[in-house]
Amino acid sequence: MYKVFIVDDEVIVREGIRNKIQWDETPFTFAGEAGDGEIALSMIQEIKPDILITDIKMPFMDGLQLSMIVKSIQPWIRIIILSGHDEFDYAKEAIKIGVDDYILKPFSSEDLMISMLKASRKIDQQKNRNIQSPVLESEINTAQYIHKQSFLHTLLTEPQSTDSLIQEAAALSIDLDSPFFVVCLSRIHNADKDLQTLQNIKHRIYAAAENMHHVLLYAISFDRFACILKSSSREKIEEESFSFAQTIQHEVQLEKDSTVITAIGSPAESPGQISVSYSEAENIINMCRISGKNRIFCYGDIRTHENSSLILQEHDPVVEQLKYASVNEVDKIVEDYISLLGENPGHFGIIASYLLIEVIMAVSKLVEELGDNIQNVMPRILTRDFVTHSVETPDILIKEVNSILHEIIQWRDNRSSGRYADVILKAKKYIEENYNNPSVCLQTVSAHVCLSPNHFSTVFSQECGMTFIEYLTEIRMTMAKKLLKTTQKRSTDIAYEIGFSDPHYFSYIFKKHTGMSPREYRQ
Repeated sequence: MYKVFIVDDEVIVREGIRNKIQWDETPFTFAGEAGDGEIALSMIQEIKPDILITDIKMPFMDGLQLSMIVKSIQPWIRIIILSGHDEFDYAKEAIKIGVDDYILKPFSSEDLMISMLKASRKIDQQKNRNIQSPVLESEINTAQYIHKQSFLHTLLTEPQSTDSLIQEAAALSIDLDSPFFVVCLSRIHNADKDLQTLQNIKHRIYAAAENMHHVLLYAISFDRFACILKSSSREKIEEESFSFAQTIQHEVQLEKDSTVITAIGSPAESPGQISVSYSEAENIINMCRISGKNRIFCYGDIRTHENSSLILQEHDPVVEQLKYASVNEVDKIVEDYISLLGENPGHFGIIASYLLIEVIMAVSKLVEELGDNIQNVMPRILTRDFVTHSVETPDILIKEVNSILHEIIQWRDNRSSGRYADVILKAKKYIEENYNNPSVCLQTVSAHVCLSPNHFSTVFSQECGMTFIEYLTEIRMTMAKKLLKTTQKRSTDIAYEIGFSDPHYFSYIFKKHTGMSPREYRQ
C-alpha cells in the first residue's frame, strides 16, 4: 500500500479527496491531512508518506516551500501539486524543484487517481530497478576516483592538520569549507547475505545522495559505508544527520529482507576532527549486537558520563551485549559465556559460581543504568539459595542464566532506556497535558524536550514502539471514547475538545481507529 498525505487550506478540498475516493478499493491508503505547510511538515516527518498531494498556494508555508523542504529531508516522496489556472508559473517552478505532477483545479477524483497511479509506478520502478549512480559509473576505476576514496579513508581514520586536509581536498574538488561536520556510519544486514543485494543498496544510497552537496560518501566494504555531512550550525547538522539516516533506512528497506543500523558521531568543528566523529560512530556500530532491525543511534545515546562507571564499560562485554541484544541472541550469548566451563571441567563449581556472579553483576549494572535497582527488578537472583541451586550442574546453570537474560531483555524493552528515559517521560507528560491543543505537533514537543524534530522522532519511536503521531492519536481517541460514553456532547464538540480543528477528519480518524463511527460507538 502507498501512503498518501493531503495538504490544502480549503477544508472542502481535503474532505472531497478523503471521502470521494474509495481508499479500501485502491492500492493507496489515506495517511493524513493538514491545512497548511507548517503543520504538514511536522506530520510528514513522522508519517513518512509515499505520495504528497499539496495545494500550491497556502498561508504560512505554501506548497513550493513545503515541496522544497520535503525533497531535502525525505527525497523519496513523490509530490503532486494542486494548482489554479492563474498559478501556472508557480507550477512550473514546482516541477523544477522535482515534483512529479500537477493537477489544475477544479479536478475530479478520477484525475487524482490517474496522477497517484503514475506516481506509484515511479515508486515501483525505483524499487525494482537496480539503481546505478551515473556519477559513480563515470568515475569508478578512474585515478581521480581512487584518489578521492584514498583521501576520504585518511580523512575518516587519521587525525591531521586542518590546513593540509583542506589543501588536499581542494586538489580533488572536494569542498571542506564548512563550520561543522558529522559522520554517519551504516552497517547493512541482509538475511540471505547476498552480495548483489548489498551492491544494489550501495548504488541506491549513492543515487539518493548524488544531488546532496552537503554529503560525502565513502564505501568501506560491501555492508558498511560512511557519510560525512557538512552544515552551517550545530543544531542544523543534528537535524540533517538524522534526516539522512532516515533516507538511508528508506533505501535499504526497498531491498527484500534488508535492514540497517546507522550510528551518528558527535559534531566536529573542523576537518581535522572528522576522524573523532568517525571513531565514535564506529564504536557504536561495533558495540551494537542488534540484527534484523532498523535502528539509528547517536553518540549521545551511549556516552559515558564522567562520574559514572555503569554505561557500557570497556571490559564488561556482557553489559555491552545486553544493552542492544534481542531475545533471539540470548542462546548465543549464553553459549559464548558458558563455553569457558569446557576449559576447566575439573573445577566446575568454582568456575560456574564465578560466571554466574559475572552475569548477575552485568544485569545489575544494566538495571542501574536504566534508572532502577536489581533488588526491585529481579530480587530472586540475589539470594544464596538461587546461587547455590544454579551451580549444581551445567544444565541447571545454562537454564538459569538463560532465564535471567530473557527476563532482563524483556524488562529492558518494556521501559525507556538510558539517557532518554527522562526525555520520553517529559514528552508524554507534555502530550497528555496539551493533547487538546490543535497546535501540538512534532516541532512543539521536540522543542519542549530540547531535541531536534528528527532526533526526537527517532528516539520516541525506537523507545516507545510507536510514532509520536500514533501516541498523540491514541491519547485523543481514548479521551474521545470516554466523552462519548459519559456525556451527551455532540461528536463535533468532542472533536474540538480533544484537539481536532476539523470534525469530519476526527470522524474519519475515529472510524479508522475503532472500526465504528462516533455515533455507532456511542450506541
